[in-house]
Amino acid sequence: MSQAHILTPSQLNTLARDLLEGAFPLVLVEGEIGNLSRPGSGHLYFTLKDARAQVRCALFKPKSQWLNFAPREGLRVLARGRLTLYEARGDYQLILDSMEEAGEGALRRAFEELKARLQAEGLFDTARKRPLPAHVRRLAVLTSPSGAVIRDIVSVLRRRFPLVEVDLLPVPVQGDAAAAQIRTMLQRATTSGRYDVVLVARGGGSLEDLWAFNDEALVRAIAASPVPVVSAIGHETDFTLADFAADLRAPTPSAAAELLVPDRTNLLAQLHGLHRQLQSQQANLLRQRAQRIDRAFLRLHALRPQARLDALARRGEQAWLRLTNAMQRRLEQERARLRHADAVLRAAHPRRRIDRLRERLQSLRGRPQSLLARHLQHEALRLRGLARSLHAISPLATVARGYSILQREDGHVVRGIADAQAGDALQARLHDGRLHLRVEATESAT
Repeated sequence: MSQAHILTPSQLNTLARDLLEGAFPLVLVEGEIGNLSRPGSGHLYFTLKDARAQVRCALFKPKSQWLNFAPREGLRVLARGRLTLYEARGDYQLILDSMEEAGEGALRRAFEELKARLQAEGLFDTARKRPLPAHVRRLAVLTSPSGAVIRDIVSVLRRRFPLVEVDLLPVPVQGDAAAAQIRTMLQRATTSGRYDVVLVARGGGSLEDLWAFNDEALVRAIAASPVPVVSAIGHETDFTLADFAADLRAPTPSAAAELLVPDRTNLLAQLHGLHRQLQSQQANLLRQRAQRIDRAFLRLHALRPQARLDALARRGEQAWLRLTNAMQRRLEQERARLRHADAVLRAAHPRRRIDRLRERLQSLRGRPQSLLARHLQHEALRLRGLARSLHAISPLATVARGYSILQREDGHVVRGIADAQAGDALQARLHDGRLHLRVEATESAT
């Protein structure tokens, strides 16, 4: 090789870094945390490893603060970052942008997020849960037909209350398609109108095994069911979102069967007790009736029938007398009312009213002429007074005393020298005629 192709270690590492970063811009790596280091700078340094290899990783402080879990040795995580090479040591490593728990940790986080959202919608509120019927006649069980769950449920039901009708509605209880099939079977059962309660059951398992019962669509279908739904999924410590949406959550399938039906031994004891109570009440009632009959028989013997009949006859005569007197008083009252009404009607007879009106008319017949004459006389006097007042202020009276009224040809009165000019034709109105004049000149008084 020529001298130009000889590289220094730093040059070689730079070329290798550029090659790595160009070939792997962004990678997702799942592995187990090992060699975890937390220096005072706040950065995280560790390795991601599997059974055969490991890779160095660095998660710097600004991004490590966004983690929603505490990294620890042995924890399996899913890391997202860029592959690069640390030139100082020649080690390649992952510079991480984010990191989350893998496997069950991620499922647990998704579980909590969905639970919080559905709970905020009120889907898990106690107020919306339906009470179970007092006596279940028909029960639908949604579970796997091949598991031990259905055998345990049937065994408990037969032992406690064999009269209940149980229908197994087979569904898968694990896998990707399980949630959709459970939801479809649940909707068929609740809309059929056949069942009093629907029991959704499954045996224990990991969170991943029970994940079908955390499906959002299935949870909403359980909450919207018109028939009460009981969940019995997993062991007592296992919880799924279907448990929170169900009307009742049982710790185990066997416990669910015990909660749904009464114990026949207790029922028989209650029936025997009620039977004894009914017999006792009937015996007491018969004794009371017998005592009443005995007392009535004794009273009947103590009283003579003829004396009782005589007393009843006297009471009848007295009642008849009271009734006759009351009717007589009522008739007198009615007669008095009729007499009063007759007098009122006679007084208000139309003929008598016409006679009174005719008399009044006769008395008023001469009054209009006298009133009219007095009115005319009063008006004549008032007119003569007005004529005298008008004559006193009339300009004609002033003219009669030697004065005249000057007017122009258009009829306007000349009140001053400004109203006439030399050469104007004027008229002077006197008490006995008019004079036609012509203005020679005007002369002011001042």
